[in-house]
Amino acid sequence: MAQKILRDLTRIYPIHYEVVLAYLPKEQGKPYEQVSDTLVPDGIESVHPRYAIVWRNRWMIEKSDYVISYIRHSYGGAARFTTLAERKKKEVIKI
Repeated sequence: MAQKILRDLTRIYPIHYEVVLAYLPKEQGKPYEQVSDTLVPDGIESVHPRYAIVWRNRWMIEKSDYVISYIRHSYGGAARFTTLAERKKKEVIKI
């Protein structure tokens, strides 16, 4: 949903975005060809899959100027991600 909205917004505003994947995608055993609006961060391949989302989230906070967050509860991964972004003094937009 967010990716579609961002894609639509690029037609109106001069913005750039990338969807950061936590796992190396596979398509029936074929190598993944990167889609123009996605990326896989360097180093994620050495992270155990159980910790890949947390590692990816911290990587994104370090690399981002803005963080858009949608949280419905004050607990869980999205809430922790948002709190960490705020502690790192990132511009957080909550929707």
